[in-house]
Amino acid sequence: MSKAEGRAELDRALALDIVRVTEGTAVAAALWRGRGNEAAADEAAAEAMYRELEHLAVEGVVVVGMGEENETPLLYNGETVGAGSAAGLKVDLAVDPVEGSTLCAKALPDALSVLAVAERGSLLRAPSIYMDKIAIGPGYPEGLVDLDAAPADNLNALALAKNVPISGITVCILDRPRHAKLIEQVRECGAALRLISDGDIAGVIHVTVPLETGIDIYMGMGGAPEGVLAAAALACIGGQMQARFVASNEQQRERARVAGIADLDRKYSVRDMVTGDLAFAATGITDGSLLEGVRFTKDSVFTHTLVMRASTRTVRWIKTEHPDISKFD
Repeated sequence: MSKAEGRAELDRALALDIVRVTEGTAVAAALWRGRGNEAAADEAAAEAMYRELEHLAVEGVVVVGMGEENETPLLYNGETVGAGSAAGLKVDLAVDPVEGSTLCAKALPDALSVLAVAERGSLLRAPSIYMDKIAIGPGYPEGLVDLDAAPADNLNALALAKNVPISGITVCILDRPRHAKLIEQVRECGAALRLISDGDIAGVIHVTVPLETGIDIYMGMGGAPEGVLAAAALACIGGQMQARFVASNEQQRERARVAGIADLDRKYSVRDMVTGDLAFAATGITDGSLLEGVRFTKDSVFTHTLVMRASTRTVRWIKTEHPDISKFD
């Protein structure tokens, strides 16, 4: 199969199928929304995503999953899922059944179900360690911001590019003790802050549509698997991101070695993390800046999904009414 034929097949196979996967997963998680039980929401969502992926016409390898094989029963790194080799399409998968488990458990904004499906061998294998990140949306000169630059320099460069004062820039950062110094530096510059309690995939995606979300730039340290999923979203839209793995102990350094990460000082761009064509889908579990959460009525379930394609830069917003509630049982 030629590269062009592979991409055409990817397009046909994934037109709406990946949306069905994230929709079913989000509905399963939403049944636990606001109930204070993160583990139950994660388990229900993982089971639903695994079940939905079994109907996807691919042979998929989970490159970015829910952990190593000895840590989770489903969707672990290296697991093969999908309808099987008879489908003829071999792909990489990056999954996060509940991006923002705490957000779901507390019914807070921006919990998502997320899936990226890419050409085989095109997604960076990310170990379950931290990753330092900086991201902006599309339309800026390449290299406008840099992970190694001071926050003031990055904010000044972005403000100049947007033709606004730094006070007109809003920065999204995970509200964690490790970011205390970064938060202080941003405030000293005069920029506004959007502190989020969880869900840094959503935090990065927000920079792609600042007019909708009010967020211009994402900074800070979050999960490395989430970083690859965020890069997948940016690859579909054209945003910029730089990232670096952070291993704080020998166990994390061993995880990096097992994943094939030899140089922990290396900076990764979007193109380093996503090298081929892919499709990306995110369905809202709770209401957020980008997506509405799952809604239940007596006779129907309503979902709201963002689905994107890298090669065509196609972005679709899909609102769906599911009248057959039993299919989610």
